[in-house]
Amino acid sequence: MTDLRADCTSCVGLCCVAPAFARSADFALDKPAGRPCVNLLADVRCGIHADLRDRGFPGCTVFDCFGAGQHVVASFGGKDWRSAPEVAEPMFAAFAVMRDLHELLWYLTSALARAEARPVHGELRQALAETERLTGLAPAELVAVDVGAHRASVNAWLLRTSELVRAGDSGRELRGADLMGRDLRGADLRGATLRGAYLIGADLTGADLSRADVIGADLRGATVSGARLATSLFLSQFQVNAARGDAATTLPPTLRRPTHWPE
Repeated sequence: MTDLRADCTSCVGLCCVAPAFARSADFALDKPAGRPCVNLLADVRCGIHADLRDRGFPGCTVFDCFGAGQHVVASFGGKDWRSAPEVAEPMFAAFAVMRDLHELLWYLTSALARAEARPVHGELRQALAETERLTGLAPAELVAVDVGAHRASVNAWLLRTSELVRAGDSGRELRGADLMGRDLRGADLRGATLRGAYLIGADLTGADLSRADVIGADLRGATVSGARLATSLFLSQFQVNAARGDAATTLPPTLRRPTHWPE
């Protein structure tokens, strides 16, 4: 998992330049793709990093490239889009594809860590190997990868992993459910299918999400104080960063407790 963590010191601020931002509750301004954010300093550090939430940029605090940034920079021989403008456009295009592939690597690695998924470990390893092969392509080949088709093939085995992990639970089917702002305090969501569910602003205080499949679930502004997330399936760092928890919230050992959560 260490290779799938963002190392901003080995990147050149790609997440602050390549994507487009739209003025919203997550971003205080509009920023077109390929243009540096106004808060990006000359040394590619964020000038308001410590105050992003207070300054209207909570979306920046929840973004996670899964280590794609440093991988892309390395694939361009360590070049910087500022001093080598000729690599800017291809570097930004490669970053978008690499980020998606690294996210799949995170899910596949998470799946392989589940003993319940042993019946499909062989298929998961094959999918992992193929995804790693794609991340090793030259930049020009990388941008031609059909990420959608590859994601669909990987997702078939992630779904099977989910079924195996949740087999012992009579989990609720809440795939894509609109649960925005819902009072789910103390809810029994063990083994629930929350894939793509909208949990924005929901109150999950003390809820039990053990073995719940939360891939793609939107936890922006959700309260997870005291919630049991230690064995939630496919939980990612950016989902945790988007939520509001506390010292009583349990997390998988592969994830970090966000600094904005109270002790």
